[in-house]
Amino acid sequence: MATTAPHDHRSAGVPAAATGLTFFAAVMLAIAGILDLFRGIMAIAQDDVFVRTPNYVFKFDLTSWGWIQLVLGAIAILVSIGLFAAATWARVVGVGIAALLIIANFLSIPYYPVWSLTLIALYGFTIWALCVVKPGSLND
Repeated sequence: MATTAPHDHRSAGVPAAATGLTFFAAVMLAIAGILDLFRGIMAIAQDDVFVRTPNYVFKFDLTSWGWIQLVLGAIAILVSIGLFAAATWARVVGVGIAALLIIANFLSIPYYPVWSLTLIALYGFTIWALCVVKPGSLND
C-alpha cells in the first residue's frame, strides 16, 4: 500500500507570498529611486523650482540636496535590481537605503512637501515589505 504524505496547502503558499513581497519591495524601491533621481536632477539643474522656507530648522543648499537625492536614488535603483534577482544582500541594503531616503526626504519637506511625504510613504512600504519576508524564502 502506498501512502502519501499529508499536503499542507497553507505552507505551499508561504514562499509565493514572500516572493511577492520581495517583488513588491523591488518595484517600490525602483519607482521611488527613479523619483528621487529626477528630484535630484531638478534640484541640481534649476533649484528655483523649489519653494524656500526661511524659518525651517534644517537649512541646506538645494544643489547639495540635489546631489544627495541623486546619489541615493541611483543606489536605490541598483539595490532594486538586486531585489529582482532575490539577492539577500539587496534585502539588507534595501532596508538601509530606504531608511536613509526617508531621513533625506524628511529633511527636504519644506522644499517640496507633497513629493517628500509621498516618497516617505513609498520607502516605508518598502521597508515593511523587506522586513516581513522570512529569511531563506527569497530564493523559493
